[in-house]
Amino acid sequence: MSNYLIIGAGAVGTAVAQQLAASDHHVTIATRSGSGPEHHLVTRVAADATQADRVAQMAEGCAAIFNCANPPYNRWPTDWPPIANALLSAAERSGAVLATTGNLYVYGRVTGPMSPETPELADFEKARVRMKMWSDALDAHNAGRLRATEVRASDFIGPSTQSLMGERVVPKVLAGKSCQVLGRLDQTHSWTYIDDVARTLIACAQQPAAWGRVWHAPTNPPRTQREVINDLADAAGVEHVKVSVVPNVALRVLGLFSQLVRELPKTMYQFTAPFVIDDSSTRTVLGLQPTPWSNVLNETIAAYRK
Repeated sequence: MSNYLIIGAGAVGTAVAQQLAASDHHVTIATRSGSGPEHHLVTRVAADATQADRVAQMAEGCAAIFNCANPPYNRWPTDWPPIANALLSAAERSGAVLATTGNLYVYGRVTGPMSPETPELADFEKARVRMKMWSDALDAHNAGRLRATEVRASDFIGPSTQSLMGERVVPKVLAGKSCQVLGRLDQTHSWTYIDDVARTLIACAQQPAAWGRVWHAPTNPPRTQREVINDLADAAGVEHVKVSVVPNVALRVLGLFSQLVRELPKTMYQFTAPFVIDDSSTRTVLGLQPTPWSNVLNETIAAYRK
């Protein structure tokens, strides 16, 4: 049994906690509110992740710190830097491995599948925030001050408020109601299962060969948004529902009232052109495979039916 610290109790943080606890590890999960999954091996703590001393105290004796935090999307430029800096300090002081949940923003617009070796050429602010987070962690790792790794994933599929194919879609499919999505219906897109992100984070934290590198969570072959929604309906045993695209004019109007919506055009390229992850190094080096697509669909449907 080992001790682990998780920052954040969103979809990924919760999945990491549940998987570690299922393997008889003790987990401390820290959020501002003290929320998190209930399990006799999971201790939920209310803490401010920007306070390096507090995080270092919680990380003492831990094998790894999992950065699964998720600041409000519109506050990434202001909220991420103090969190990232505090976790770097805590990892250095405690000796715990720092394993961070990342995304594919850093690559920007691409013309082919994205691997960990794809140049980080994104030119918008939120991507630059994530680029600096990994750059700082890698510099500290290479200097021997700490051990760090990052796991990047494509858009989530599964029961999550963060998932475009989660609560915005599945309840409507189950109810036979129409769905609206962003971008184009029939562009290929990679969808990473939340449990596979968690499995990869744990494996990377535990394997020295994974430290000092970026890894991509194992992900099933790409599916268009229309295909995913139809697949979910088939898995649920219900009729296919009508699927349409949110009109650009509607996004512009909503953007007048919501900063979150105003941010969407900067990443809309992900849904108007092929957006495909290359996870081959994770499969060959770490030996991780994605959860079979049929299982992803069935487990997602089952979670919402509960």
